[in-house]
Order: sequence, then C-alpha cells, then structure tokens
Amino acid sequence: MLIDNGYSSPVVRSTYHLSYCVIMDQTQQKALNALEPFILLAKSANSPRAAADLITQATSVPNTFVFAELLQTSNIQSLQNASPEYASHFTLLQIFSWGTWQDYTCKVPVSALGKRNRFPDDIPATPNLPTLSDTQALKLRQLSLLSLSTTPHLLTYHHLQDALSLPSARALEDLVISTIYAGLLTAKLDTLAQRVDVSSVAPLRDLKPGSIPQMVSVLEDWDSRCVEVLAELETHMREVRKSAMKERRREEANEKAVAKAMENKEKGNGKIVGKRGVGEEGDEMEIDEGGAGTRTRNAKRGGGMLKGLGKRLGGGG
Repeated sequence: MLIDNGYSSPVVRSTYHLSYCVIMDQTQQKALNALEPFILLAKSANSPRAAADLITQATSVPNTFVFAELLQTSNIQSLQNASPEYASHFTLLQIFSWGTWQDYTCKVPVSALGKRNRFPDDIPATPNLPTLSDTQALKLRQLSLLSLSTTPHLLTYHHLQDALSLPSARALEDLVISTIYAGLLTAKLDTLAQRVDVSSVAPLRDLKPGSIPQMVSVLEDWDSRCVEVLAELETHMREVRKSAMKERRREEANEKAVAKAMENKEKGNGKIVGKRGVGEEGDEMEIDEGGAGTRTRNAKRGGGMLKGLGKRLGGGG
C-alpha cells in the first residue's frame, strides 16, 4: 500500500509518483488481459443463455474490472432484445461497467442513468436482476468505491456504509483495505475523523453513454479557471517586479547619498588637519598663516615662563 506522507524529499516524492503511474498502468493492463478470453468466447455465445452465462463468469473471476469491450460485442448486445430473464444480465453488465452498488440495489434502468443525475420515482424498476455471488458483490462494491472516490466530501464512513449497504465501520474498512491491496486505489483510513482519504484511483471505470459532452464541459470549465488564475498570477508578478524595482532605486539613491556624505566628511577633516602641526615633543602647534609672524602656542607659553624666571634671578627687578 503506497502512502505519500507529505514529508519525504522531492526525489522520494518523484519516485513515489513514478511508481504509482507504473502500478496504475499495470492494474489496467491486468484487467484488460483478464477480460480478453471472455471477448473471444463472446463470438461463439450465439444463444441468450450462453451469453448470460458468459456475463456471470466474466464478472466473477478475479482481475476483471473493465467490461466495455465485452459489452460491445454483438452477441452480448443481442441480449437487449431477449426475454427478461436474459436481458437482466445485460443490465447487470452495464452496472458493472459504469454503474454503482446503488444502481443495482435500486434496480434503476441504466439507460436512464445517463440522462438524469438522481433517481426519480417515475422511473420504472427493471425486472429482477440476477442474484450476485459473494465474489460479484465484493467486486461491484469495490468498483462503486472507485466511482464514489471522485467526490471527496462523500467519503465519510456514514455515507459509504449507506451507499454500499455495509452493516458496520469494520466491514467498510475491510472493503477499503481489499480495494487498496487489489491496486484499485491509494487511500488512508482516518478512523478518528471517520472518513476515507483517497489520493489516487486506478482508471478502471468505463464511461457511461452520453457522458463525454459532460466531461468536455467540465474540462472546459477547468481550463477557463486555469486561464483566470494564470492571468491573476501574471498581474501579481508584474506588481512584485515594479515594487522590487522601486525598492532597488531607493536603495541605490540611499547608497549614493551615504557615499557623498562620507566623501564630504573626509574632505572637511583634511582641511582641519592641514591647519595644525605637532611640536618636537608631540605637542600640538597652532600655525599662524601670516608668514614672518608665525608663532606657536608652546613658544608663547615658554617665553612667558623664561621672562618671569629672569626677573627673579635679577633681584626681583
């Protein structure tokens, strides 16, 4: 059972998705291979009874999960005009092809399912459908689970038990586990929230007649939403680029202003240092730029002290 926990590395996730695609292709190919003998046998099933028996066999053996090619063979198609006893087998094969467990239990004509989304009371019931064996019942429930998995909000335990006529949560969990190990889907059982989290479904369900226009409409709607989202992303990217350019210009202007201020400061410091000197003993000298009248601060201070000392030595004169 493959489960992507969301915490693995990109390499592991890529490997997981590649493995999933390979497994899904293998499951589909296995189902087609399992059906092939019955397609060959259908060519010789000339009587309604033989065709009905062939349908029972095809829906009972393991690994047969797609039935469209068998349904399209001429001898199987001829069952539509046979007696109700055998025509019901044709309806049963239709249900196995694209219907669900509810279609079988409600006995609604499959021809009406392609035209309506619900089961109105005015649709007449079909003749009694053939009784399913345990193997057929399990397979139809598994196929029905694949169809239900396309609507995530319906995958609660309560809804699935009702849709599949299962008596308990344990019976539902057993069905989901058997479907997972059969390679039909990838899912997790959330027992706390009482729901089934499906992450992938094998492409094993046949298309109902008339469903292609609806699929095209859904895809066109999805395409238009993608175009709108891309347009919004491009607009947002343009705004981000403009904002980034403005911020870059502001930073460059600030850098230039800081560089100019530093340059002016250095020039100012050079002028101040040029007007000062250092004496013989490291004392700062003040330079008089008057030329011949140049004096130093220390010289002025020294002259005053010598003059006073001379007066004392001369007798206080």
